Amino acid sequence: MTHALLADLGLVDYREAWELQRAVAAAVAGGELPDTVLMLEHPPTITLGRRTEEGEVHVPEGADVEIVEVDRGGKSTYHGPGQLVCYPILDLARHGEDVKKYCRDLEEALAQTLSAFGLESTRFEGLTGVWLDRPPRKIASIGIHLTKWISTHGYALNVDLDPAPFTEWITACGLDGFAFTSMARELDRPLPVADVVPAAAQGLADVFGFAFEPVAREQLRAPAVAST
Repeated sequence: MTHALLADLGLVDYREAWELQRAVAAAVAGGELPDTVLMLEHPPTITLGRRTEEGEVHVPEGADVEIVEVDRGGKSTYHGPGQLVCYPILDLARHGEDVKKYCRDLEEALAQTLSAFGLESTRFEGLTGVWLDRPPRKIASIGIHLTKWISTHGYALNVDLDPAPFTEWITACGLDGFAFTSMARELDRPLPVADVVPAAAQGLADVFGFAFEPVAREQLRAPAVAST
């Protein structure tokens, strides 16, 4: 088992969380922190990955949403309360230095998370993320960034939020005509994000061999981080 930190942060502004990711990534790279996983929710935010194309974003005038350009791979996606966002900040030198394997491992951790609630997920060749089938509907998105094998960004799992912005505000992930769903919609009952965090942590622990130590946000400020 590999010792790792797990911080459950609640609702965090996207830019604030991005700064925290970069600070933690620097500490992981420098050996001041072990592999660290951040789990949180964001206020309504559209993020534009490096492959976002013109015309993908069509937010109606007056919509209460922030738009942020980011350094992850992929296209546009939506974040909002009721979505579990997971940022694994890992040194992939300890996990195989294989980008495709890392993405598959995140997909498997998501599959295990959904399975804990009786939902069977699938993957489609050529399409990123995790899906439910018949008809195909996307329930989780994956987008990562690597710097010298240190990972940032991660996945976003729709727990209990209205998926309308994925199609009405953007062409999410570049997918036109595909349906998006949530765990609550599939289970036909309300589902707090806090109820999903333990299963999500267990999925990551099983796939990556982690023994998690829960930590508060202030405990992530290793010496190398605090000096920045």
